[in-house]
Amino acid sequence: MSPIKIIVNPYAGRWKAKAAVPEIERACRESGLDYDLVLTDEPGHGIALAREAVRDGFSPIVAAGGDGSISEVVNGLLQAADESGDAPVPLGVIPLGSADDFADSLGLEKGVEAACRVIQGGRTRLLDVGRVNGRYFDNNAAVGLEPQVTIAQAAMKRLKGTPRYVWAALKTILTFTPWEMRLSWDSGEYAGPVTLVSVGNNRRTGGAFVMTPQAEPDDGLLDFIFARATGRLRLLRLLPLTFDGRHVEQPEVMYHRTTRLTVECEPPTPVHADGELFDLAATRIEFTVIPRRLPVLVP
Repeated sequence: MSPIKIIVNPYAGRWKAKAAVPEIERACRESGLDYDLVLTDEPGHGIALAREAVRDGFSPIVAAGGDGSISEVVNGLLQAADESGDAPVPLGVIPLGSADDFADSLGLEKGVEAACRVIQGGRTRLLDVGRVNGRYFDNNAAVGLEPQVTIAQAAMKRLKGTPRYVWAALKTILTFTPWEMRLSWDSGEYAGPVTLVSVGNNRRTGGAFVMTPQAEPDDGLLDFIFARATGRLRLLRLLPLTFDGRHVEQPEVMYHRTTRLTVECEPPTPVHADGELFDLAATRIEFTVIPRRLPVLVP
């Protein structure tokens, strides 16, 4: 087995990942894994470290952290593969985040020792990846209300985990205004006032919100919803329905599957991919799916 690179975001899980470094190193030694471990030191650093690790011959590349940490490593792996023309090297995951949506969707255990056993086992599953305006995502991306929630929760200091996302959603609903959007996808189009567009390669985001309840990560399609503009009170009533996916049964919410989606909007909207904001003011957003592109180590 080639040496593996472990990329740790120390801030993940509100510094949980940094505290786990000794345990990760101990579990790797006990599992007989030949490893090199590095820490990220700023947003986006995981992308550069993953690209460098691929060039240096490490395989697999392991992301230790939350969904944003994993997403940075995924972007680095896929950028390196795009540049070389080779197949992407496998992704390993040590889940240490606040939500761990991606890990949960694949049935990955949360313990460090269990994660190292999966990495040592070497079994891979090929997953689709999405791309939005040049940024890859493995789990979820969105425009409108959802990235506004991302902005709100990032500013919170006391709450942790899923309650932070829920409280941020409540605060955002009470203050936002809808966007005028034009959507176009494989089988249809829509124009009018919209509160959010959420695109899922998996079912859950933010640790609690089952935004695209029929999504499968290897079916060659992106699932997406959009919600037509409605009053704040109605949105507050819709919020708890997102915890189990029942919101898609409501008349304001449209659910579709597609290989592509284009969104034009006014005023500009923030955009997130896997919870990471990469554009605060986009007016044209293009989503596409790349089927079975990402090999991920699974139980």
